Amino acid sequence: MSAITVRPRLWPVRLRSTPAVAAVATVVLACYVLVGLIGPLLIAYDPVATSVADRLLPIGATRADGTLALLGTDGAGRDMLGQLVYGARTSIIIGISVVAACLAVGLAFGTLAGYLAGWTDIAISRLIDILMAFPGILLAIVIAGLFQRSMLVVVLSLSVAGWVGFARLTRGVTLSLRERPWVDAARLIGVPTPIVIVRHIIPFVIGPVTALATTEFAGAVLSEAGLSFLGLGLPSATVSWGQVIANGKDYLDTAWWISALPGLALTGLVVSTGLLGDHLTQRLGTSR
Repeated sequence: MSAITVRPRLWPVRLRSTPAVAAVATVVLACYVLVGLIGPLLIAYDPVATSVADRLLPIGATRADGTLALLGTDGAGRDMLGQLVYGARTSIIIGISVVAACLAVGLAFGTLAGYLAGWTDIAISRLIDILMAFPGILLAIVIAGLFQRSMLVVVLSLSVAGWVGFARLTRGVTLSLRERPWVDAARLIGVPTPIVIVRHIIPFVIGPVTALATTEFAGAVLSEAGLSFLGLGLPSATVSWGQVIANGKDYLDTAWWISALPGLALTGLVVSTGLLGDHLTQRLGTSR
């Protein structure tokens, strides 16, 4: 009797975003937004000021002036709590700005390519193919390295290739909508093309685009942190979690909290946004 070999079946493991998980992610994101909006009004922090006497204080230590360093200090004596709060505001502002810019450009190019078709579709599709041939983060590094560091440069560098995803999604949805009866009827009665796009195309694109915007927001926040970690992102006068993580890489053995705390904050924001985006994608029936 021959032996029978049983091979274990390898199932793909994926964390599905259930409504409960999405609700928790929404609450977490709301907390980040509140911290980013209200925190800077409650905590006075100067990202440039340093204090040699308060260098590398551990979590819960007392500063030289008697105040409490709740989350410790970094190698320059700057308060970690203030850096986390102001870094949250920076990440939210940049994430929203990049998504807004990419959404505007991608929605415009995608609807034009899908609705007009012909040479317009060919030209826009070839432009999308060219941008997709280069990694988006590589283009961002090149652009950010050519100009003086500022928030505007970071937003523009991340938006150069970021609109491609919105354009591809919008084009695909528009191609399926342009042959629908109500769109044909609007064209037959002489409704101008811009009005047809705004009234009969855009409303059906908003749902899928919203789901994509959440994941693009997470990508923008993570990319900004990467640029700042490399020293190509924001100036030193603007707090960024990527900068804080980079400042603490030389103290991982003695002052782990400098890099660990902003790293955990960044992870929480990106993971929560990703879970919410997965839930919206499942609800709206789209995929990237």
